[in-house]
Amino acid sequence: MKAKNCLIFGGSGQIGRHLLRKLTKNNYKVTVVTRNLHQKGYVIKTQANAGYIDVIECNIFDEAKIRKLFTKTDICINLIGILYETGKGSTFKNIHSIFPSILSKLCKEYKVKQFVHLSALGINDALDSEYARSKLEGEANIQKNFSLATILRPSVVYSVDDNFTTNFMTLLNRLPLFPLYYSGGTKFIPIHCSDLTDIIYYVISNETHSKIIECIGPETISLKEILKILIKLIGKKRILISLPFFVAKISARLFQLFPKPLLTLDQLRLLKYNNVSSKKYQTNFDIGIPSTRIFKEEVEKYCYMWREGGQFSTKKYNSNNS
Repeated sequence: MKAKNCLIFGGSGQIGRHLLRKLTKNNYKVTVVTRNLHQKGYVIKTQANAGYIDVIECNIFDEAKIRKLFTKTDICINLIGILYETGKGSTFKNIHSIFPSILSKLCKEYKVKQFVHLSALGINDALDSEYARSKLEGEANIQKNFSLATILRPSVVYSVDDNFTTNFMTLLNRLPLFPLYYSGGTKFIPIHCSDLTDIIYYVISNETHSKIIECIGPETISLKEILKILIKLIGKKRILISLPFFVAKISARLFQLFPKPLLTLDQLRLLKYNNVSSKKYQTNFDIGIPSTRIFKEEVEKYCYMWREGGQFSTKKYNSNNS
């Protein structure tokens, strides 16, 4: 069988690296577009055997250069997304709305067989969030330009390479007190990166078209429960403090000044809304690809990096306690 050619944007992130290994092992040839070949290229090239992966350095808004890549593409996959704006073109509108619109138009023009776009869960209700509005606008642009596109909406994605559990464990390792926004009641259905990769592969290999699929894990957990699990896993005793909203806003204004913001005002708005299935669209369970990895069990595999003594920690830990 002739190998299909996949064009991937965002291939150097946690999802991208998992997906590259999955696709190339199954006889797909992959071209990965990166903005900085020197920083990202060596990581990307290690994800597959020679001949199955090409790395192209390109500004993602250089439409003339991107256009050339579509002449030999069967499948286009967009994994690019940002959690906060940094200026210099890295805005929600540019990344989540304009760029997907460009890709979807090129998919139609070059008769690409599939376009898979990664969006986000829980964006329908969070209309006071710029992040959510830009994601919705991007989805609308895609559906207008290329009706065959499949849009995936994952809940929080976690793994050893994430910016979710790893950031929380770093902060919990350092801070004796930790703030709870909205009393920590926001609900998530976290999905492991490998489970999400399986869903993407299923969509590609089964040539799924014209769908919105909500990608969720096997359990619903509140933010407070997530923090308690992480505190237990790293063997710390920490106090979780619920903050009044006006204090939360002040802290968000402060945190968003950091080079890598711990929290922004826009993210604070998002935390008002549960990150769970809307019941309006099919989930991965509905299409026969259930997520199997349990949050606590998976994080336990790499949490030793935040424990005293690391992997050689002699501190007793009872994995049966929550």
